[in-house]
Amino acid sequence: MSQSDALIAATDAELAAIFTYGTSTAFVGSGERNTVTEYIAEHRVRRDQLNTMVVASGEQERVPAAGYTLTTDITDAGSAQKALLAAEESCATAYLALVEQADDPNVRRNGVDGLSECALRIAHWREVAGITPVTVPFPGR
Repeated sequence: MSQSDALIAATDAELAAIFTYGTSTAFVGSGERNTVTEYIAEHRVRRDQLNTMVVASGEQERVPAAGYTLTTDITDAGSAQKALLAAEESCATAYLALVEQADDPNVRRNGVDGLSECALRIAHWREVAGITPVTVPFPGR
């Protein structure tokens, strides 16, 4: 995998996460709605940063797919939490690959920052879902 491929994969993971957050919004509890709003905004910022790097690497800007297959059917708050956790874990995996494949220090820094943000969101969703331990060593693995 090249740096360009890793950038594309990370951007696509962000696009899928944005879709998952949008789909889950109606199902999360009222206490989590502000968190969902905050997290979806963070994913949009990352998507835009990554897309800028994708275009700078000579590739086409990534756009959302017509639809995405979620890891679980979202029917209630619990299934929404599981889907959001899975989306964050997918992003973490993509960011870890970006860190490993980056030749450019700025791209690598973006990967580290993205991975760090995902780790915080993963911990949040694990805590909300009652999963212990809340934190995991080496998110994205």
